[in-house]
Amino acid sequence: MFAPRATPLRPKTLARLFGLAVGAAVVPSLASEGGHSDPAAPIVLALAIILVLAKVGGDLATRVKQPAVLGELLVGVVLGNVTLVSEAVTGSPLRYFEDLSGNSYLDMLSRIGVIILLFEVGLESTVGQMMKVGLSALLVATLGVAVPFGLGWLASAFLLPGHSVYVHVFIGATLTATSVGITARVLQDLGKSQLTESRIILGAAVIDDVMGLVILAVVTGIIGAANAGTTLALGDVALTLGKAIGFLVGSLLVGRWLSPRMFTAATHLKARMVLLAFGLGFCFLLAWLADLIGLAPIVGAFAAGLILEDVHYRDLKDKEHHTLEELIHPISYFLVPVFFVLMGMRTDLKAFVAPGVLTLAGALVVIAIVGKLTAGLGALGKGLDRLSIGIGMVPRGEVGLIFASIGAGLTVQGEKVVDASVFSAVVVMVIVTTMVTPPFLKWSLARGEASKAR
Repeated sequence: MFAPRATPLRPKTLARLFGLAVGAAVVPSLASEGGHSDPAAPIVLALAIILVLAKVGGDLATRVKQPAVLGELLVGVVLGNVTLVSEAVTGSPLRYFEDLSGNSYLDMLSRIGVIILLFEVGLESTVGQMMKVGLSALLVATLGVAVPFGLGWLASAFLLPGHSVYVHVFIGATLTATSVGITARVLQDLGKSQLTESRIILGAAVIDDVMGLVILAVVTGIIGAANAGTTLALGDVALTLGKAIGFLVGSLLVGRWLSPRMFTAATHLKARMVLLAFGLGFCFLLAWLADLIGLAPIVGAFAAGLILEDVHYRDLKDKEHHTLEELIHPISYFLVPVFFVLMGMRTDLKAFVAPGVLTLAGALVVIAIVGKLTAGLGALGKGLDRLSIGIGMVPRGEVGLIFASIGAGLTVQGEKVVDASVFSAVVVMVIVTTMVTPPFLKWSLARGEASKAR
């Protein structure tokens, strides 16, 4: 059987879909007058609107050669600020989407979506691949984490002098990560995945994410200690860092021993979708264990993805005719857009009116780009296109948003670590770094190949 060819949506069709989905926002207000018999009803309507508009936004972004995630994020920004537009045009604010952004049920779905996303990213890599990328990838990743982190901390301390040191540290942490998914997609679309520079970029991006997750674990651990009434001490940093590294190393060692045995036992079960159930169960178990010892659940989800290699469940794969990665995709397509749209909806455009917010956003964009361009200098070897390597490390994408969303949920002595103004500035940084990478990487790789051909 042949799958039907996907037909691109026409602009008029996209406009109709957008109008229908936004128009559906009027329904909840009408329904609320009569009362809801089932509390799930408003949530499923919200999901219908979010999922349809996420796909419309993703399609529009793809048409202009941008990652679909950028379209989903921008759709969320538009929906989250519909109140401003409706109030300015009609004098009557439409607060439906504003209320959705803080809905606890949707927030829970988005949190599970983040766990699934990091699990999926982990599945795309293996421990063996990370070990083979070489010294160049390690040095590129180290520079790509250290420089943005340090510059972000300094910029925050200078531009936000009234905030605590924890805010400065967290802003630095949000600048460290590189989006493996976006970088890989761009290189794949350009047909350049087999270049030496591409292998260094992808290897460094994976290591970069691991380092970023460790930093996130350390920072959240320090904030947790501060809320408990203790001071910011070197011992706290060392303890949290030790827990993070110990959890990653321990879970990888134990998991690689346990995983083949777990799936071998699972082959005796007669039920359907056993591979999916055991894979998700393993992911959620490690996410829970990570939270249990004070780390972010996404650290455990990423580690679970790294552990579960195809070779561990070969018999189940042959039996069910699918890899775990293929089985996870439909769940990811459902939950992950909820996260991105909700993150966009929490971007308050009114925050940019506040003094210094645009300055902070501009500073974060410059630091985010310069910090990763510097990372290209870590590549070892003659004739390497270090500029292309640096550009390939620039996009923050989903990882930067995950860091910011975690910061938005943390408080220190009553102060939000990432408030509305800082969150909006971070979203601008994510959007800009994601948008500039594809065209500049295409230009830089073409330039590098032209110079080698001379």
